[in-house]
Amino acid sequence: MPHVADPASERAQRLERELAEARRQVEELRARDQLKTQFLSNISHDLRTPLTAVVTHAEILRDGILGPLSERQLESIHGIINGGRQLLGQVAEILDYARATATAPSICREHFRIDALIDEVASLNAPMADRRALSLELRIEQELPLVDADRDKVRHVLANLLGNAIAFTPDGGRIWIAAESGGASDDAGDDARDMVLVEVGDTGIGISEEFHEMIFAEFAQVDASASRAHHGTGLGLTIARRFVELHGGRLWVESALGRGSRFRFTLPAARPE
Repeated sequence: MPHVADPASERAQRLERELAEARRQVEELRARDQLKTQFLSNISHDLRTPLTAVVTHAEILRDGILGPLSERQLESIHGIINGGRQLLGQVAEILDYARATATAPSICREHFRIDALIDEVASLNAPMADRRALSLELRIEQELPLVDADRDKVRHVLANLLGNAIAFTPDGGRIWIAAESGGASDDAGDDARDMVLVEVGDTGIGISEEFHEMIFAEFAQVDASASRAHHGTGLGLTIARRFVELHGGRLWVESALGRGSRFRFTLPAARPE
């Protein structure tokens, strides 16, 4: 008798082949992603050493250790230092991103006062705001609860958001950092946590609503042209959101073009002993 093919068996074999091919493609994509992460980490390390040397030698010249310089020479030296520091900051962002994606990042929780950390970050950035004639205000709720979070990672988030606010606000504008009790988390049941809400706002150029989620994507730039006024890696907000989400919080933006921006994030409040 002639062999009669079993349609169900053929379909199962075809699905098995397709599944095997899909698995192969997933593994290939995963391997490529690991190579990309390793490349970013390696190139960042290789760039940081010579950049640090350039900035250090420029600072030696600026400080007159090798002899006095003219006003025009000092102006050029300051340009080298500022450009080098900007590049070092971008390299640091790439390194942070590479570390965060290479392995699951961990957080080291402690109970601390978020208002004290806000004051610390604001003080460090105050000279940059002063140079641009930007007013920097702190609006902290009285008797704010302690937060249960990783201090270094929260400092990173605050520094990134405040740095962006300074960069994207025209001279003479306003910037503020606010903190208040943010109610309970979205988690249901007994695991719901009281949250603290932090806001970094500005009267800057603002962001069109269509870009509100895109700015948190890896390497995203609202203005990707070569002539854009503000340069960066496009990783700062990606890392900031990831750090906030590690704590069980949220980071989002409320903004409109020409009307400034409000970046808000939540952190878990420390539970009473």
